[in-house]
Amino acid sequence: MSNSAKILVVDDTPANLEVICETLGDAGYEVITAIDGDRALKRIQTNPPDLILLDVQMPGIDGFETCQRLKANPATANIPVIFMTALSDTDSKVKGFDLGAVDYLTKPFQEKEMLARIKTQLQLWQLTKNLEQHITERTAELQTALDQLHHSQLQLVQSEKMSALGNLVAGVAHEINNPIGFIAGNLQPAQEYVEDLFRLIALYQQELPHPSPTLQAAIQQIDLEYLQEDLPKLIASMQEGVNRIRNISTSLRTFSRSDYDRPILFNIHEGIDSTLMILQHRLKANEFRPAIEVIKHYGEIPQIECYIGQLNQVFMNILANAIDALEEITQKRSFANITTNPNQITISTQLTDDSQLVQLRIQDNGIGMSEEIKQRIFDHLFTTKEIGKGTGLGLAIAYQIVCQKHQGLLSVNSVLGQGTEFIITLPLQINVAF
Repeated sequence: MSNSAKILVVDDTPANLEVICETLGDAGYEVITAIDGDRALKRIQTNPPDLILLDVQMPGIDGFETCQRLKANPATANIPVIFMTALSDTDSKVKGFDLGAVDYLTKPFQEKEMLARIKTQLQLWQLTKNLEQHITERTAELQTALDQLHHSQLQLVQSEKMSALGNLVAGVAHEINNPIGFIAGNLQPAQEYVEDLFRLIALYQQELPHPSPTLQAAIQQIDLEYLQEDLPKLIASMQEGVNRIRNISTSLRTFSRSDYDRPILFNIHEGIDSTLMILQHRLKANEFRPAIEVIKHYGEIPQIECYIGQLNQVFMNILANAIDALEEITQKRSFANITTNPNQITISTQLTDDSQLVQLRIQDNGIGMSEEIKQRIFDHLFTTKEIGKGTGLGLAIAYQIVCQKHQGLLSVNSVLGQGTEFIITLPLQINVAF
């Protein structure tokens, strides 16, 4: 680090100030001074330094109190403080370190030692700032990607014009891969570095079985034993988070796969799973209801010819409607009733008896619907939801995709107050000339 750093020297003895300022000035540092703690605190507010040399014994508030106030203020808490004192007892040093000081200089000063300690602390401070900035930048990238993901999820759930959002979702998933790849690629080296450092510490402990009181105090302050136990767990939890986001990214890419001019083979289980992943935030428990349990009964079915993006749109519309129905009925049921009869969505797939068709059933134990509503559920612009919560396009579009685009069948069974079941029947192959 360049010696252009700014250092505040706080000492009530003019002779000490003069000697220290001359030494630091000759070394190329910019020096500002204060003769007591009150003046130092005021000076820092208008002219913050890069490092503070702080005398312990001063009139008014002493160095310990001054340091305590500095560390209590977020604007000054990160400025490194080196205490200057004639006191050499361990208790005073421990107190200083407990208050947040980074080092001690014992009077009378040795010029070379003082400059060396100051240089070291300034370098550490600069490295810390660089590291914090690096972490902040990477965290911001990840947060931006997560915000984009969350925004895309909300759009996918709230909007029933899913085909218009396909490219957007695919782009977000692609952008997530960059920061996640960076983090994932660095977690393993970080784990190895930590293990190397721990081994080095163990060797130091073996060769230095009786550390100095200062070192013992530092070990106690950082709680080294707990740190060695907890840090690997922390890195492991970060890896789990990365894996989670990667799964979400994969689900988004699966969900938003662009359709081709002709149908292609696809495992519809992947489409269902990717849709459920995108809807996961709506399936979790919230302040209004417990979690919605998803039960899967996947049969042994082959890949089918389909337009992937459009079929995923059907899954999204039907599953989102099932969640809406469960949220609506929850408001009319008691907690005891929900406990004995939990909110559930059951998804089943199977081949028909002639092995020519795949049948998918999505059933909920929600509010159900009357016979009149059931007759109109696939009508264009028909909706039972409040204004602003539904367009009446979702199931109409789903019906068109299943019946016209895929030459299949979409039907519904429902009993008011007991739940609803949508049945999707699809051929294994589509007649493109149909």
